[in-house]
Amino acid sequence: MWLHRDHLARGGQVCPQCGYHYRLSAGERVTQLVDRDSFVERERDLTTTDPLEFVDRMPYPTRVARAQRATGLTEAAVVGTATIGGRPVVLAVLDFAFLGGSMGSVVGEKVARAADLARDRGVPLITVASSGGARMQEAILSLLQMAKTAEAVTVLKQAGVPFVSVLADPVYGGVAASFAALGDVVIAETGTRAGFAGPQVIEQTIRQTLPPRFQTAEFLHRHGHIDLVVDRARLPGLLAELTAYFAAARQGRLDRLDAAVSAVVSPDLAPALEVGTARYPALDVDPGAELDAWEAVRLARHPERPTATTYLGLVFTSFVELHGDRSTEDDQAIVGGLAMLDESPVVVVAHAKGADTAENVRRNFGMPHPSGYAKARRLFRLAERFGVPVVTLVDTPGAYPGIRAEETNQSGAIAETIALSATLRVPVVCVVTGEGGSGGALALATADRLLMQENAVFSVISPEGCGTILFGDAGRAPDAARALRPRAVDLYRMGLVDEIVDEPADGAHTDPTKAAGAIANALRIHLAELAALDPDDLVGRRHHRIRGYGALLEPSASAVDGGRDD
Repeated sequence: MWLHRDHLARGGQVCPQCGYHYRLSAGERVTQLVDRDSFVERERDLTTTDPLEFVDRMPYPTRVARAQRATGLTEAAVVGTATIGGRPVVLAVLDFAFLGGSMGSVVGEKVARAADLARDRGVPLITVASSGGARMQEAILSLLQMAKTAEAVTVLKQAGVPFVSVLADPVYGGVAASFAALGDVVIAETGTRAGFAGPQVIEQTIRQTLPPRFQTAEFLHRHGHIDLVVDRARLPGLLAELTAYFAAARQGRLDRLDAAVSAVVSPDLAPALEVGTARYPALDVDPGAELDAWEAVRLARHPERPTATTYLGLVFTSFVELHGDRSTEDDQAIVGGLAMLDESPVVVVAHAKGADTAENVRRNFGMPHPSGYAKARRLFRLAERFGVPVVTLVDTPGAYPGIRAEETNQSGAIAETIALSATLRVPVVCVVTGEGGSGGALALATADRLLMQENAVFSVISPEGCGTILFGDAGRAPDAARALRPRAVDLYRMGLVDEIVDEPADGAHTDPTKAAGAIANALRIHLAELAALDPDDLVGRRHHRIRGYGALLEPSASAVDGGRDD
């Protein structure tokens, strides 16, 4: 089939029949991504030398000169400043047509300087990599550009400046194993192939046939290496959404929640909203009318109860899901990403059950593997780097207790997640929306504020497990539930829950929109309070909160000294 060149150009060099993404030049890529006439190129005059006097089939300077004539570029990287959606960014784009987009001294220096510029200006760095890897004609000097670029983007990230890495077919070798892999958000364009070693090298080395779709964008996504795979047409809009989020984070828009709070907090309640303190007003509930504990458990497990994905679409005004632990897989029992609550940016991390059997199987019934908790920790660290709050939604029977989970250290994964959330220097607000099962739930529930929906439950073990161990009969689960006191009202009376979030009369599943509205209002209130605290005060208060958990009797002074009167 033949395609007219103009027709292909109008479609962004994407085949309208098969969806194949043809390569773009650096200039075409810049035009596609940034606001019209906003790009200002920098570092164009940096030029390549011939440090090794390298000659293969032709001298290295001859190769460079030919590439310059063919592409109109001085080198394989084009860097500069621009705006996306009216917001400033620094952009670095590699052009595969220039010596395979290979990274020599000039490309490495341009990328590093782009990172420096983004850091100095406090604006996001966006790179688009399309490269065969290191430039062999510069040998070890080319290899060392991996260290240069990795260090530059790490310093950028340590300064709290966002970095988005876009992979465009292909990305291999030294580029794949340096700056391109280090983005806060890593996006692969549809059809991209990426990896450290190329497939031919791998097959020659291991003497094995590689599996289908190996090293494709979809392969990388499935194994948790990248966040998103997007079609070319969607990429500009996604980058605009991300830059809007980053701009909101930079401007500290959390203080705008104060205005939202005044709209949802009644005047008689407002004086009670003392910054950084929990409130436990008396419950206006007749104990005789309270839902039985076992019935509360059953309602928390109701198959139609709203899941995390439902609430992500109803509570937040926008949400960009990020995927994977950057190591082994994308555990779909944990869902998380960058969200906006009204005009304020947050990072959301949630246990995710399914709305039907097929989705429950895919999400492992909301029971995470260690890779799911690794994903959560990655998102926690993003929130801290961007200076935005964390919101967690808890709904899980518990962490997955399988063989692979134990082989990959489920206990350590939970412990590390709890430890990290306990020390984050940004606000953390948790909402238990369904089941809060044991340590697997606590990993996302170690927070400055713990909220529970009215019919949620939270306990050290399931009633069935408790019935088996302590009552000798799993059928005694209802009795175990009453003994465990897992209801929101029970935990509230113990001073462990800061607020019970109202649900529709017969449960959240009867009106998810109303239930989500109540969660959103509660989040506005608590995030507005916590926003007033500086990080040291925030962490200090969280420390005292956590140290206060438990029930114990301190010995009297006379008991300690043996009861002596002297």
